[in-house]
Amino acid sequence: MKKINNIFLKKKILIYGLGKSGISTYNFLREKAEIYLFDDNLINNFRFKNKSLSFSKILKSNFDFIIISPGIDFSKCRLSKYLKQNYSKIYTDLDVFYSFFNNDSVTITGTNGKSTTAQIVYEVLRQEKIDVRIVGNIGNPILSEKNITNETVFVIEASSYQLDYSKIFRANIAVILNITPDHLERHGNFNNYAQAKFKLIKNQEKRTFSFVDLNSPYINKFIKKNRLNSKIIKIKKNSIKTKL
Repeated sequence: MKKINNIFLKKKILIYGLGKSGISTYNFLREKAEIYLFDDNLINNFRFKNKSLSFSKILKSNFDFIIISPGIDFSKCRLSKYLKQNYSKIYTDLDVFYSFFNNDSVTITGTNGKSTTAQIVYEVLRQEKIDVRIVGNIGNPILSEKNITNETVFVIEASSYQLDYSKIFRANIAVILNITPDHLERHGNFNNYAQAKFKLIKNQEKRTFSFVDLNSPYINKFIKKNRLNSKIIKIKKNSIKTKL
């Protein structure tokens, strides 16, 4: 696959959100870039007071990138106006991972069944003696993984929030299990929610694969309307149909 290598190296970066994802991103990047931190919770800012910036300083600052935690709703958070003005600079930990590593991944999304499917795929690969890691919503943040080699394979459970904010992340194998209305309070409407999910296969490159639900009218409509690079494999129960 084509790679965008190390675009975050030696850049000025704000990490917004100091939960597990934000802290793992900080630990990964802190010796590779100029890092600053911010969280809506002042207690979290105090924990990293040597690296945290005040709200007023952030508004006066210019960053190359803003790595945002998926749980932050940029339309309602404390830095809402600033993020809207700098939306093109917003990235996620998945983007950071993709920038630094060239590992194969199976990325799974959907409204229901993500965790169960991710666990099954992980167990199958593990039984084949593959160095496999399960990350994302179901496991550790992807940037917290250690001892990664070229043979390491990642099984990623990706939420609509992560996919919505991500810009450069690509999956070798993408799985969209299903799409039904969910998280509409965050995405505003069903179309926005579905489009966040569809980014997973829309951004794929040639010689990659997408597994999708044959029974979903929304997924089928999207596939028909868009020219996609990946090989689309439609799944219905135990049968597989391939769109060449």
